[in-house]
Amino acid sequence: MEFNSMGALALHLAAAAAAEVACLERGLEACAKRIEETAKAEIGHYQQGIGPFPEWNELAESTEAEKARKGYRADAPLEASGQMRDSISHVRHGLEAVIGATDPKMVYHEFGTQRIPPRPVMGPAVLRNKEFIRRTIGAAAVEGLVGGRLIHEALGYGSLL
Repeated sequence: MEFNSMGALALHLAAAAAAEVACLERGLEACAKRIEETAKAEIGHYQQGIGPFPEWNELAESTEAEKARKGYRADAPLEASGQMRDSISHVRHGLEAVIGATDPKMVYHEFGTQRIPPRPVMGPAVLRNKEFIRRTIGAAAVEGLVGGRLIHEALGYGSLL
């Protein structure tokens, strides 16, 4: 690539920097969406432990009895009305993303209390998507740097973005 002036080089470098950010933002959005979907899917099903996050304990008989009294599905931890699951969302601004729940009960379940054993949702959702995140952000970085997709789909980076 040749440039006929320092101005042309400066314009090229500025455009390349903007393209890199745009690609990374798309990759981050894809990752945040995947983590949100995974977290929502964990609600209502007993989860195995992953990393530092423990396996979910069985619901107490008293909890199951109370759920039955209210007409909620049995053996569906954290589900009840679905309100907590439905409060999980993500927001991305630039190169930062926040994935969480607006239902205040989520924090009690994520970390546990003296009476409620932890049934983490958000942390495990991130770990369960570790490989997707790695590949998506990696592909976005390469695409932004070189101005296109140069990683062969056979390597597993094909349709991540």
